[in-house]
Amino acid sequence: MKTFFRILPLLAILFMVTSCSSVRVAADYDKNVSFEDYKTFAFFKTGIDKAEISDLDKRRILRAIEAELLAKGYTKSDNPDLLVSLFTKSQQRVDVYNNAWGYGAWGWGPGWGPGWGWSQPSVTTSTQGTLYIDLIDANKKELIWQGMGTGYLSRNLEKKEERIKEFVTKIMEKYPPGATQ
Repeated sequence: MKTFFRILPLLAILFMVTSCSSVRVAADYDKNVSFEDYKTFAFFKTGIDKAEISDLDKRRILRAIEAELLAKGYTKSDNPDLLVSLFTKSQQRVDVYNNAWGYGAWGWGPGWGPGWGWSQPSVTTSTQGTLYIDLIDANKKELIWQGMGTGYLSRNLEKKEERIKEFVTKIMEKYPPGATQ
């Protein structure tokens, strides 16, 4: 039983680390649309300008989307079949941990047993972001596909571009609908 209580904090940390690294994705689309008819794309500046993120992050996202569409055989065009837009939102998560240290039933260290010690809470914050990628029929001006990715954002500037690429790649794996993944 003692071993279980000593391993429990490590398991909790491992769970948090692994759950924070993934991107959860979903997609919705118009089932009456023939996606094979779309061959060209352009970015929908009006929609992109409304996204409430820095211009640097917008460019990172747009470069990643462009790379994904080009890899799927689409061509960037001034007279496109598809318009690409995006939308973002984020929320802060605050976790408070109560770390108890002192002399308890099991000796010195973290413990919940009787004895004396002190408790100093620790607070961590993280930001969970959601990226929506909208594909709009350029002629009809109708949304035909929307992909969404949700996950934790990196504060590390060196890893930011890598994390953005991960978001976009995971979302774009869902396009076109019915494609093998």
